[in-house]
Amino acid sequence: MRILAIFFAIIIVALQWPLWVGKGSWLRVWQLDSQLSQHRESNAKLKERNEALEAEVQDLKNGTDAIEERARNELGMIRQGEVFFQVLDQSPESIAVIKPNAANTAASGSSSKAH
Repeated sequence: MRILAIFFAIIIVALQWPLWVGKGSWLRVWQLDSQLSQHRESNAKLKERNEALEAEVQDLKNGTDAIEERARNELGMIRQGEVFFQVLDQSPESIAVIKPNAANTAASGSSSKAH
């Protein structure tokens, strides 16, 4: 009787093995499902990018504003009669401040008194 129970247990495990570990197993289905959701997210991002590019192409084909904007930004072009002003960043890192030390001040002070 015990041998028969072990035999049936082995048969049940052998029949369920493909369900859990085989080629079409639940584990493989879960992996494919997660890959599918990743691909769908990627496709959604790419679709948004394609729509933005399509809108830009249509704007370049139909309007002159986009062409002018690109010429100004990418090529640095200006219209005839316009004046170009360039504003420089004056952050504390870009400004060099030279502080005279006491020795230079004393030396310059004594030389000005001597003359």
